[in-house]
Amino acid sequence: MRVEKPAEAASSRQTFLFLQGPSSPLFARIADNLQRLGHRCLRVNLCAGDWVFWRRPGALNYRGHPDGWPAFVAALLDRERVTGIVLLGEERPHHLVAIAAAKERGIPVYAVEMGYLRPDWIRIEKGGSGHHSHFPVEPTAILRAAADLPEPDLRAHYSQTFVSDAVYDLMFNLPNVFAWFFFPHYRWHAIFHPLAEYYGWIGRLLTGRRRTRESEETIARVTDGSDPYFVMPLQLETDYQIRSYSVFRSQRTAIKLVITSFAENANPNARLLIKVHPLDNGLIKWPDEIKAHAQRHGVADRVHFIDGGNLNRMVARSAGVVTINSTAGMVGLQRGIPVKTLGLAIYDIPGMTDDQPLDSFWLEPKAPDAELVGAFVRLVAATVHVRGNFYSDAGVEAGAAAIAKRLHENTVNEPGGFVEEPQRSRPDKDHF
Repeated sequence: MRVEKPAEAASSRQTFLFLQGPSSPLFARIADNLQRLGHRCLRVNLCAGDWVFWRRPGALNYRGHPDGWPAFVAALLDRERVTGIVLLGEERPHHLVAIAAAKERGIPVYAVEMGYLRPDWIRIEKGGSGHHSHFPVEPTAILRAAADLPEPDLRAHYSQTFVSDAVYDLMFNLPNVFAWFFFPHYRWHAIFHPLAEYYGWIGRLLTGRRRTRESEETIARVTDGSDPYFVMPLQLETDYQIRSYSVFRSQRTAIKLVITSFAENANPNARLLIKVHPLDNGLIKWPDEIKAHAQRHGVADRVHFIDGGNLNRMVARSAGVVTINSTAGMVGLQRGIPVKTLGLAIYDIPGMTDDQPLDSFWLEPKAPDAELVGAFVRLVAATVHVRGNFYSDAGVEAGAAAIAKRLHENTVNEPGGFVEEPQRSRPDKDHF
């Protein structure tokens, strides 16, 4: 019988410091739950949008210059005897500084993000994700840790709508635009200005039906034939996963790399579907860029841009999936489809993803080990995930209660989902 490492006993009273979270009530609700469990919760607001989503006691407003942030956060950790930091996006500039100060003091950091599993999972990892992740990478360790874990219920429990997502986004960003003078030194970590993003979204909403119709026609034409096809699901251009956990600063570079490799190495009858992210703002004209690059390599008739459609259906019949590090790679792995990553992803594990060069992937893609994928899904669901979402009342309430319980019991990454030293490193060009 496998003996599990017991979780450390929870402190009778801890002090959690919350930094920036999602544009959602989630962090404030986690704090509400922690307070009911006897803990103390503090928050540093870095911008007006942060203030909107933390209308409870314990908040400090940092309005100073970034140069003063290291001394401020270090003094705060010491003065308030902080025992844990909770944040979203550990690679954001303010967060990197806070994490460094926490490590010097032996204070654990808990990174909250949307789940690796979808659609209604939230993940919380002790130490962070990407190259910060303490989740095991060795197949034998994963198989051993997951041996007695139950199969997770992957059905959707909570729903959220684009409208709720958009409303919360407006609630966060509009105060930052029009009340910027309250936090004069704050700088957005995103690439696009919020007003530019909203302008792009208006255009996408107006053309939604036409884009969906065109995409469905393309999908039907490609997937119903006998020719093999590959899928490249795009991420959001603003996704920190791209900038922090890959060699790419933009998806443009990755797209060029993939199309070039496909043109030079894939079978002449193979096709490539490049699917835009459902929440893409439309400010980058991906269809034009993809078409132009495909034409330069003589494969314009075999490279197709998709803006809509069901990703699960596309992937299920494909010959393989190519991604930087999107959670869409999990869609392929769970369906036994070969997956090639170009960046650092938690599921990039020997025996799961294809480790051969991208140029070889097109001709002989390697399917994942089904037993290992099953163990990985069980372990990742049990140790670093809770049910819930960011943008619905029911999903936020469920996620907040479950995360607070994990923090209270000190069971984040347990049982068996934590190794003492991170085992992943930043990828380089040899990765593909």
